[in-house]
Amino acid sequence: MTTRRDLRILFAGTPEFAAVPLQAMLTGGFAPLAVFTQPDRPSGRGQALQPGPVKRAATAAGIPVFQPLSLRDAEPQERIAALAPDLLVVVAYGLILPSAVLALPVYGCWNVHASLLPRWRGAAPIQRAIEAGDEETGVCIMQIEAGLDTGPVLHRARIALDGTETAGTLHDRLAELGARSLLDCLRRLAAGEALPATAQSATGVSYARKLDKAEAELDWTEPAAVLERRVRAFDPWPAAWCRIGDEPVRVWRAGCLPGNAGAPPGTVLAGGRAGIDVATGNGILRLLELQPAGKRRMSAADFLNSRSLPGRLAGVT
Repeated sequence: MTTRRDLRILFAGTPEFAAVPLQAMLTGGFAPLAVFTQPDRPSGRGQALQPGPVKRAATAAGIPVFQPLSLRDAEPQERIAALAPDLLVVVAYGLILPSAVLALPVYGCWNVHASLLPRWRGAAPIQRAIEAGDEETGVCIMQIEAGLDTGPVLHRARIALDGTETAGTLHDRLAELGARSLLDCLRRLAAGEALPATAQSATGVSYARKLDKAEAELDWTEPAAVLERRVRAFDPWPAAWCRIGDEPVRVWRAGCLPGNAGAPPGTVLAGGRAGIDVATGNGILRLLELQPAGKRRMSAADFLNSRSLPGRLAGVT
């Protein structure tokens, strides 16, 4: 029977979402033999190279770290083969695993994906679930195959959404859920249990396209409910924004008011301590927390202390 000590595991991941399950593996007794992560990136005003969260966690734990530019080259493939892995765990790695790598581990490659597959395959499942107004989301442990997030699901965990989540808060919840789900699957595998793989349904497929800064500007012709969800979906990045007068302003918090504005989209209906009310293509959006360029985040009331509002906001297409 396979035991924990028998499992030779490699881990591939890069951002904070991947560092959480990696830390859970370390504390749960499943320390990987090695970690693969993307090369250090320039960051900050000096643009000095900075390690990602996964590299920092692995280095602190004394785990060897490898940072190939690609896994398509012979050298990283030979390195993986030499480690003779039973399993490769992949979480938000950011590099494509070629078929030669997928074939190396005894039990293949597992991916921790932040959606209820086949809904929201792709790069930004957390943000797109919020933006779409989904009532639930979750995490899948998926057996990786050649297609984009198309592999069979080994484990599925659900959480309800209440309409107040931001991408940041949901990210943290799903990272923890992914860590617990991964540990559960690893323990079952280590105990010799066969994890049934369920093929994804051919219906209900959707793709979570990568976020783009260009889509963060609020378009007042859209419904207020859509804009409010977009504000939450783009927090913390790329951050929804609008132009108030000639000033670009990030919008960190907003709410929908009942009723119709009876005014063209982008019209400022009211501004005071409660917020700034703006007519949209359907309904009223109340701006609650704003951030002018180069300034701190502030309430709409504080924003109005030294500013007058135009009759109409820019951003109507």
